[in-house]
Amino acid sequence: MKAFQKLPLFLLFLLLTHTVSAQVVKELQQWLALEREARPALADQPFATKSISKKEAQQAMLLLTQDRDKYIRENWADDWQNKTFTDDTYTFKFDYKTFGEKPADGHSLYISLHGGGGTTKEVNDQQWRNQIGLYQPAEGIYVAPRAPTDSWNMWHQEHIDHFLEKLIQAAVVFEDVNPNKVYIMGYSAGGDGTFQLAPRMADHWAAAAMMAGHPGDASAANLRNIGFTIHMGGKDAAYKRNELAQVWEGLLDSLKASDPKGYAHEVQIHENLPHWMNRRDTVAVPWMAKFTRNPLPEKVVWQQDDVLKESFYWLAVPQSAMERGKKLTATHQLGEINILESDYDTVLINLNDTMLDLNKKLTVKYQGKEIFKGKVKRSILPIWQSLEAKGDKYLLFSAQLKVVN
Repeated sequence: MKAFQKLPLFLLFLLLTHTVSAQVVKELQQWLALEREARPALADQPFATKSISKKEAQQAMLLLTQDRDKYIRENWADDWQNKTFTDDTYTFKFDYKTFGEKPADGHSLYISLHGGGGTTKEVNDQQWRNQIGLYQPAEGIYVAPRAPTDSWNMWHQEHIDHFLEKLIQAAVVFEDVNPNKVYIMGYSAGGDGTFQLAPRMADHWAAAAMMAGHPGDASAANLRNIGFTIHMGGKDAAYKRNELAQVWEGLLDSLKASDPKGYAHEVQIHENLPHWMNRRDTVAVPWMAKFTRNPLPEKVVWQQDDVLKESFYWLAVPQSAMERGKKLTATHQLGEINILESDYDTVLINLNDTMLDLNKKLTVKYQGKEIFKGKVKRSILPIWQSLEAKGDKYLLFSAQLKVVN
């Protein structure tokens, strides 16, 4: 201790902080060494909320990700091999093919939704089999799931989101998929689903392609950071699909004009073609492949759908405040968060050192007015919570800041 007393105060502080944070990582390793069923709740462990350094945060992210990958390998392998996921209510079958050589950064993943909808099981099964052979990317894992229900809104329901998240996580582990190269697409009723799932799960996708579907009540606001393409037969007049495709073209053009760095899109109306476009829509696959997801975009536009979400990219809101239609728009740049508009009194901002230098002070403004300035501490608990929420190694956050507008 006498030797420590001779050190300058700032060096002593750094040494003691490093010692504490190194001990935190060791305690995390001890916690992870326990069988999952024997692990006490992490939120109740004192080490989980202690301050850690950037290096320790990176170590914790790696340890927790490796632990989750191990769990998936040990518990989902049979499901992946059998090409079937189940929960207490639904069965989610899928088939997949592999195309091309795996790039150094991992395979792409294309999730392709079949048509059919509110019809018989036999018709939807036939549509599923057709979807399996409908598209062929130059590279990637091409997956065609079978909708768990035979209803008109078979791709709109909340259980679909959970199954798709599980599908992505499994493909990352078993097929070495790159989470930043995941694409969703669909034809007819699958196009209806793409209209819904592309915006409400936009933080999962690099790009999306909608073929011959109907938008229903979907909002385009959340598409700001992904590529989105529409293909429609010019004579596909049922339910005014062709007219609505043109409406969406104008909508996307308008969003792009007002926000030039976002809303990359392409709309192709294939004149003189009906609902079946004679495979003209296959050009959507290489178009999507040009996009790579940015999991931490500088600007996020988030509008709640009827399937409510607690988080979207690096933003989150209290569960009690979630409500359909509520909107939140925010930016991050050079150590500053700007909340441009918010229908929430309280906003939760998830942070990591890829976004911002957490060793420096952070400024948060709401419509130009400063509402916070200071440092935030890294800890293990938000890393674990963000991994449990999304299972995505690129959406791990070592700090969370709660601000009130």
